[in-house]
Amino acid sequence: MHIGLNAQLLSLSGDYRAAGITWYIYNFLAHLPPSDHRYTAFLGERKAEGLFPQVDLRFSRLPTGNPLVRILWEQAVLPFQLVKEGIDLIHSLAFVQPLFSSCPGVVTIYDLSFLLFPQGFNPWKRLYLRYMTPYSARRSHRVIALSQSTKNDLSRLFGIPEEKIKVIPCGVDPRFRPLNGNLVSQFRQRRRLPERMILFVGTIERRKNVSLLLEAYAQIKKEIPHALVLAGARGWGADGIFAQAEELALADVIFAGYVEQEELPLWYNAADLLAYPSLYEGFGLPPLEAMASGTPVLTSNISSLPEVVGDAGILVNPKNADEIARAMLKVLQDRGLQEEMRERGLERAKRFTWQGAAEETVKVYEEAMRGEDV
Repeated sequence: MHIGLNAQLLSLSGDYRAAGITWYIYNFLAHLPPSDHRYTAFLGERKAEGLFPQVDLRFSRLPTGNPLVRILWEQAVLPFQLVKEGIDLIHSLAFVQPLFSSCPGVVTIYDLSFLLFPQGFNPWKRLYLRYMTPYSARRSHRVIALSQSTKNDLSRLFGIPEEKIKVIPCGVDPRFRPLNGNLVSQFRQRRRLPERMILFVGTIERRKNVSLLLEAYAQIKKEIPHALVLAGARGWGADGIFAQAEELALADVIFAGYVEQEELPLWYNAADLLAYPSLYEGFGLPPLEAMASGTPVLTSNISSLPEVVGDAGILVNPKNADEIARAMLKVLQDRGLQEEMRERGLERAKRFTWQGAAEETVKVYEEAMRGEDV
């Protein structure tokens, strides 16, 4: 088969766009297995040139980093590209298929946050996803969800038949592993990070529940020597979170900004705990990456997050600041528990590989081409 890959949401910039979806696309392209199939990826990120030797890259002449231009390209240009390149199957790697297509399609849907947490999106983007995502899921021959939680949402909210949806979890890059203590100490000094710290990794936005994490930390900060470090770019509605930190007099909270992927393993290794009380995730890469790095994880007991951490992490009600505070305190004050969580996390993380995710995705392509639409 000649498989087309709509990878326009790949962003190698240092802002909030270079978050979870980007690294799913990046790792998927990087781990596509050798096969008889030919792959052509359509993207606008020129920095990707030379990164994926097993994939033919076609760069858009339009500035598709602009969301409105990307939508225009997706719906008006891509259908002609599919014909021009002789594509047999198109995999839309983020939510939306073109309205008109000359070939069968597969679509990856990460989550339904645009529907369940609409306040985190600007109105026009929310409207586009609200109407085009269910259309794309119904029209595609197969749908890929990153978790059983998202599969359940697709079936419950959009009526997509369960047999049409394949759950393929994300993997974890081998770079995320326990690192040499001297290396971590040097990094901590270079970045002027505290010796003891609680880490959050993710876009600073409302859905990530950073606001309640700040409340929880405010309750316990006098009982622990740990600083709270928030590593992530500003997202939609981040100004209110920064203002809240000032109102709570949390001068010791460190907003580290966007963290380069190459450096991220060091951040996890420098932390005593990853606190990730997100309100909703289609998968949630930070808990997986932290476990693979040997860092204890505290996360939410809802959406996909229990699927990721299993019994290796502490699960809390993300709407209860008192519970989050007590759980953080419990982990940080119990060395034995930390070591137990570290060992469980390392073992748990071994289940998730990008190579396995890519191989399962290729099987979905083959199923889509063999069978009729469900």
